[in-house]
Order: sequence, then C-alpha cells, then structure tokens
Amino acid sequence: MAETKRPQQRMGGGHGPGPRMGLVEKPKNFWGTTMRLLGYMKSRLVGIGVVLLLAIAATIFQIRTPKVLGQVTTEIFKGYMKGVAQQKAGIQMAEFPIDFDKIKGIIITVIFMYLASAVFSFLQQFIMTRISQRTVYDLRKELKHKMKTVPINYYDTHSNGDVMSRAVNDMDNIASTLQQSLTQIVTSTVTFIGTLWMMISISGKMTLIALITIPLSLVVVGIVAPKSQKFFAGQQKALGLLNDQVEENYAGQVIVKSFNREETVMQNFEVENQKFYDAAWKAQFVSGIIMPLMTFINNIGYVFVAIFGGLAVSNGTVSLGDVQAFLQYTQQFSQPISQLANLANTIQSTIASAERVFEVLDEPDMTDEPSGMPAVPDDHNKLTMDHVKFGYDGADLLMTDYNLDVKEGQMVAIVGPTGAGKTTVINMLERFYDVKGGAIRLDGVDTRDMSREDLRSHFAMVLQDTWLFTGTIWDNLKYGREDATDDQILAAAKAAHVDNFVRQLPKGYDTVLNEEASNISQGQRQLLTIARAFVADPEILILDEATSSVDTRTEVHIQHAMSRLLKDRTSFVVAHRLSTIRDADNIIVMNHGSIVETGNHDQLMAKNGFYADLYNSQFSGNVAI
Repeated sequence: MAETKRPQQRMGGGHGPGPRMGLVEKPKNFWGTTMRLLGYMKSRLVGIGVVLLLAIAATIFQIRTPKVLGQVTTEIFKGYMKGVAQQKAGIQMAEFPIDFDKIKGIIITVIFMYLASAVFSFLQQFIMTRISQRTVYDLRKELKHKMKTVPINYYDTHSNGDVMSRAVNDMDNIASTLQQSLTQIVTSTVTFIGTLWMMISISGKMTLIALITIPLSLVVVGIVAPKSQKFFAGQQKALGLLNDQVEENYAGQVIVKSFNREETVMQNFEVENQKFYDAAWKAQFVSGIIMPLMTFINNIGYVFVAIFGGLAVSNGTVSLGDVQAFLQYTQQFSQPISQLANLANTIQSTIASAERVFEVLDEPDMTDEPSGMPAVPDDHNKLTMDHVKFGYDGADLLMTDYNLDVKEGQMVAIVGPTGAGKTTVINMLERFYDVKGGAIRLDGVDTRDMSREDLRSHFAMVLQDTWLFTGTIWDNLKYGREDATDDQILAAAKAAHVDNFVRQLPKGYDTVLNEEASNISQGQRQLLTIARAFVADPEILILDEATSSVDTRTEVHIQHAMSRLLKDRTSFVVAHRLSTIRDADNIIVMNHGSIVETGNHDQLMAKNGFYADLYNSQFSGNVAI
C-alpha cells in the first residue's frame, strides 16, 4: 500500500512582520492589478474627484506664496534705497519711506494663502483617509469571506504566517498607499510643474542654471541606489538567518541548557551577528551617502543661482524679492522629483501586495455538487460509508471500496500508527474533503446533498491540539452552543473534571485565558476542550487523541465521564492508547493510509493480525512494524 500523501505545506514567502529595508517586491501584472484595485474605488469616484481638486488647490496656494511674500522684501528694499537716495540728496527725513500699509496687505494675503492651503490639505487628507480605509475595509471583508469558502486543502498547502501576512501586512500596505500615495502623486506633479512655471516667470536664465543640477542628481541616484539595493538584500538575508537562530535558541532554551550548549550557541550567534553587521553597515553607508551627495549638488546650484541673482538685482533686471522667491523655489524644486521616485517603489510594492491578496480571492471555492444518489428512507444506521473511495488530489486512492455501518449510540474507534491516515477518515466525515466515489450518508442522506454548515452542526470535535480563544473560561465553554444554560455548562464542566481546578483559580470561571491559554496547564486546556464539546451536545462526537495530553489519573476520570456522556451518543474516537477503546463497538485499523482490518476488540485479537500486534506491543514494550 502507498503511504498517505497529504498536500505538502508550503512555507511563507517572507512577507512576515517587519520592515523590508529597501527591498521592493515587483508585481507580475502591474497595470492589470492596478486597474482591479482601483475598481474597488468605483463607488467613491466623486469623493476622489473632490480630493484631487482640493490637492491641486492646496498645492497652487503653497506654490504662489513665496513669490507673493517676496514682494515684502522688494517693498522694504525699494523704501530703503529711496531713503538712501534722499539722504544723499540732502533731504532730511525721520524714517525711511517704506510703505508699511502695502506690506501689511501682502502679509495678510500670504497668511490667507497659507491658511487656505492648510485647510484644503486637511480636507483632502480627511476625505481620502475615509475613502482608502473604507476601500480596504471592503477588500478585507471580501478576503475574510473568501477564507471561509476556500477548501480545507488551501490551509494544508499554505502556512499560517503566509495567510496572516496577506490579511494583515499586505492589507496595511494597500491602505497606506491609497491614503497617501494617490494624493502625493497629484501634489508632487503639480508642485513640480508649478514650481518650474514660477521659476521661469521670474527668470529664464536662472531657471536654466537650476536645471543643470538635475542630471547630476540623476547620475548619483542611478549609480549609488542600485548598489544600496544589493547591500540591502544581503542585510535582509543576514537578518533573517539571525532572527531564525535567536528564535530557535530562545524557544529551545531548556534543551540548550540541558546539553550544555550555551557556549556553542553563543559562538554561532557571533558568526551570524558578524555577517549581519558586515552587510548592514555597507547597506547603511551606501544609502546614507545619497542624501549628502544630493544636498551637495543642490547647494552648488543654489550658490550659482544666488550669484547670478545678485548680479541681476544690481543690474535692475530682477527684483530682490523675486530672487528671494526663486531661491525658495530652488530648494522646493528637487523635493517632488525625490517624492515621485520614492512613490514609484512604494506603488510597485503596494501592487505586489494587492496581487498577493487577489491570489487568495481568485482561489477556487469549495464546490457543492449534488451526489445524484437518492436518500435512503427510514435508514436504521446513523452514519453509513457505502463503497467509499478516497484519495488526495494528485495522489493514488487510499480507500478503494470501504463500507461501514454505524448505529445510533455506537462508538467507532480508529487506530493505527502515526501517519496511517486516521484523521483522513474524520476529514471525510465532516466534508473537509469530499469522497472520490461511493457515498457517506447521515440519517440516510448523502452528506454531499447537505450544506457543510448543516452537516457540521451534527458534530462536535475534540482535537489533540487544543484551541482556546482569549477570553474567560466560561465564554470558551459556551463557544459551541451560545444558548446553553448555566446548569448545562456546570454539569458538563463537572463531568469533564473541569469544575474542580477552575474553582481553585482566583477568578474561577471568569478567569481570562491569555494568548495560547498558557496561564493554565496543557492537561487543563485539554479538559476544557472536552467540556466544550459536551456543552455543544452534538449527535456525533469526534475525539481525535482527546486524552493524549492528560495524566493517567485524569484519563481514568475522563474515561468514566465519557462512558456516561457518550451514552446514546454516536462517537468516533481516534486513539493511540488501545486500552482506552477496548469497549468500542467497531474498530477501524489503518496502516499506510488504508483500512486493513475492521471489527471489535475480541474479533481483531482473535485474527492475530495487525491490530493484535499493535495491542500487544503497547504492553510488551516492543514496537510493532
């Protein structure tokens, strides 16, 4: 028989929390993804139009103010020069003839323009924030719904970290870009064009001098930036290896100390830390020299503009206020260029994030194809597996023709070595995977003709891996059945031996379980999950290694409680400890993904086959192969 081949879990693609430090993930289909993302904003086009108009208005006011403000300097300079001329002519005067009323009017105009720019900027940011957050809210809501409709196979083939990264990190990246980058593109473009226009309107020659520095800036960015990207990639790789080592060593601190490996661990850490240091300082140094070089080039242009402007003022071809305004424009001119360059990387990263989200949204949904088999009226069996065939996609069939009849109230045990395929049977019962042939019927109805929600309402599960959410113990017990009464919850808690240890806690049933419920023991967590299943009061109870994390004494108590609680209740029990399922009505024995034997304990022991070997090995200390 071939071994069970479940889909291999694929590790996350490195999109976990943390900065990407200069690395830009490029999208595969930039324009297609961009248009699809913008499609989520169709219903908000009016708001986007208002935002763009406000952004343009705010930028225009911001651009105009330096030239208007320069008129103050021009008026003061004119008054001063006029006063100097009058003094040379022998005219006595108490003060220089400066027109302060005109200056006052100019200053009021400048204040109004700055105020208008600030108000327009606030309004456009306020509206755009609501638009972007609402858009991502819709996208996140659609993703959440999608995670409900994808087949369970998706979770088997994608790591939790990868799914979480798409739902959190990539969504945040999209929200940030929609909120800031769209308006930033408009403001940077308008600022660049407007500043260039204002510079030309003051002096064409000074504008040419200022433009000479742009090619030099592009050369610096074109040569240095690619080198920094390469070093940043090395830094990111080294950081990942360092983080892996730190996480591994802290998680395994007890093992490290037990084997006296502290010194070796420290030596290995020093090696990885040195690699990270070598990569990091190069990346930071190379990226750090970009700004000083850009500043140096801009200052050279600033000096030449100042010299030429001074000569122009002395010749009377340009006013002093205009030169002052021009120098301000020179400082502003390079900003929108840098902003647009940064936006190009940001937008590429965002579209790549959108692609990752859309990859999930484009996953095929679970299918609900009718079985085409008629229901069996007055079926005496609670659950029937009729000529079942099953295999994972792309793999050989694990079951080729299996039949099983389960009566109301019967206990069916599923046993076998690790990896034998025991959980596979459970997955079929709850339709996490559909059968490839034959039928599974519940009360005579093929489970494929029932909605998954309806089917699973008949089941409750207790898994080997306990799962409890952050909240009170009482809320966790009610999780499977919100309408359960207090008496029902307490009865289930007492039957599962939960009541005793809970009442010893400081806040009893109001005790809040923290993340991963680490403030209670593993055995106590297991008991809570058992009690939760009993509160749900299902028709069929599935116990998947439910007592594996409980001590022997508590296990005996649970077995006694289960014998009472399982009375008149159909159950499937997956177990490694064969002594716990001796009283099962039917035992399914699995090996290498296939069912090799079926019967009760006495029948299987009489066969002296695989089950007998398993059972005897647990008491003899030998391992059955």
